Amino acid sequence: MSRRLTREAVFKALFQVEVGGIKPGKALQYSLEGLFLSPEEIETANELFSGVIREQENLDKQITPYLVGWELHRLAAVDRCLLRLALYEIVYREDIPHVVSINEALELAKKYSSPDSVSFINGILDNISGKLLAGDGQ
Repeated sequence: MSRRLTREAVFKALFQVEVGGIKPGKALQYSLEGLFLSPEEIETANELFSGVIREQENLDKQITPYLVGWELHRLAAVDRCLLRLALYEIVYREDIPHVVSINEALELAKKYSSPDSVSFINGILDNISGKLLAGDGQ
């Protein structure tokens, strides 16, 4: 099972919605085209994508306090989408260890964003994860 490929497809679909104004159903369909994913991977992609879309407002509220000196709408769209996806996994997917969600977000940031963004995303996700693990979050 290629969770990385699944996450990447979900990330691309989230980006299409965010930047291109593509309707969510079409965005995910376009992102999954041509990928040879198992039914389980497609189900995971659907769950992650629909979860991030559904919980976007809550995710943004959880990210915002950690954006010292920044505003969410001023971040690069790539970074916003990666933060939302990773945070969704951290908060709502107990079957995925926080460290895995953070690492996967960083790998995608290395591929699609800037080196500065990798450090920025890591810092935010580490801080949120630490708070949640300590029982101070959500």
